[in-house]
Amino acid sequence: MLTRRQTLTSAAALPLAAGLATTASAEAEMKGPMFAQANRFTLGGFEVTALLAGTRTVTDNPQGIFGMNVSEEEFAEVSQANFIPTDAAQFFFTPTVVNTGAELILFDTGLNPDGITGALAAAGYTPDQVDVVVLTHMHGDHIGGLGGGATFPNARYVTGQVEYDHWAGAGNEGFDANVRPLADNMTFIADGGSVASGITAMAAFGHTPGHMVYMLESDGASLAITADTANHYVWSLAYPDWEVRFDMDKAAAAQTRKDVYGMLAADRVPFIGYHMPFPAMGYVETRGEGGFRYVPVSYQMML
Repeated sequence: MLTRRQTLTSAAALPLAAGLATTASAEAEMKGPMFAQANRFTLGGFEVTALLAGTRTVTDNPQGIFGMNVSEEEFAEVSQANFIPTDAAQFFFTPTVVNTGAELILFDTGLNPDGITGALAAAGYTPDQVDVVVLTHMHGDHIGGLGGGATFPNARYVTGQVEYDHWAGAGNEGFDANVRPLADNMTFIADGGSVASGITAMAAFGHTPGHMVYMLESDGASLAITADTANHYVWSLAYPDWEVRFDMDKAAAAQTRKDVYGMLAADRVPFIGYHMPFPAMGYVETRGEGGFRYVPVSYQMML
């Protein structure tokens, strides 16, 4: 029990302690925003690491990208209900590394070599350890880290045949610089094709002509890598019929969102979405007639 003298002594010290704390706090410099670059967890016998290879704030009319076919009023109402502004959006670029125990497999490569190599380093990997690079599709933010083959000196490459064939005839500079030089070291797969044991391709066309989703299964645990099936957790995933500027076939992309996320909702399978808020992983549940709700992971993958 404190005596009266001890109580008075403690009380007298409080102003001094408070002053010291205030002075110390005032001298600390502002650090600015900070993001983790890697999130690792186990999936059965696999080890999966999501990599933040870049993030970007866009303030130039988000509705010019998402929800192009809905009114400004509806866009604003949905945004407000989900606590996000209508005049800015945050983009995330999230390649994924899967260690099967036999191979280190990287899904997509980010915007540029520095971004992906930095993210790999944050996760404890070096580019020369990558055995396989899987390209879900050929948009620049997925192939930009390839460096024309220089970034991953020991890797072989896997992509969808339909996707490759489209871009090979499209006269696209990014494809010609980054992907075409790798053709002789590339395996082409179709819907249902296997990247490795437990990793299966699934056609998810629409965003691009040959866009692919990949299903991971190990020791009874499952995870989907959905790439750009949805480009935003509200303005695309939750409202699959909202048109997205980046979708090359908007009707097919909308149907793919319904099919893929309907399946994941029914089976309660988690997924990593390339543009979801980092760590880019969550679940999806159905909402009303034809809509969905994104449910970010909490501690499920730690158990």
